[in-house]
Amino acid sequence: MSSEARLREQMCVLAKSLFDRGLTHGSTGNISARTEDGGMLVSPTGTSFGRLDPGRLARFDANGSHLSGDRPTKEMPLHSAFYDTRGTTGAVVHLHSCHSVALSMLHEPGEDFLPPLTPYAVMQLGRVTLLPFFLPGDPAMGQAVRGLAGKRTAVMLANHGPVVAGRDVEAACNAIEELEATAQLALMTRGLNPRGLTDAQVRDVVTKFDVEWDG
Repeated sequence: MSSEARLREQMCVLAKSLFDRGLTHGSTGNISARTEDGGMLVSPTGTSFGRLDPGRLARFDANGSHLSGDRPTKEMPLHSAFYDTRGTTGAVVHLHSCHSVALSMLHEPGEDFLPPLTPYAVMQLGRVTLLPFFLPGDPAMGQAVRGLAGKRTAVMLANHGPVVAGRDVEAACNAIEELEATAQLALMTRGLNPRGLTDAQVRDVVTKFDVEWDG
């Protein structure tokens, strides 16, 4: 099996796992990954994470030309923004996960969407920026990500869902699961004065695990 065939299978297996556990639903969510030749594989528009077909993923070349497969997700500007501004990006995942969407409705757009409740969210996500509401498919979403100049691996689209970039598709999926789990913890403990990580503890995690945090 070629490396691209393995990547196609991996994208669909991980997407189905996210779908089967309720982290996205219906035909929501999209996923993309870099190929070895600098191109990209992208989930098609209007498809379910639970039923992606490896052979029908949209295939792009290194110049961004659509070579084969179905028409890609309308959220392509989001994906392209991460690939273009973060050289380490090997995959991007976007979900409509319930707890993170609910938490987005309780905050104003800005920095630090997630409270530092565990070290793992800090390690896998860094600081998460809450972006304002955009109409689905609006290219302005990609422009907002570009405005962060590659300083964030994850953003939260208000009233919509999280978008996470990773070095590969498995890392991106793991990180977006951590985002949703942390959002759930934040909702579970809201109003209860939970004991999160102190500033010093966050700094220790950032230093030990070389996390992008400042700026």
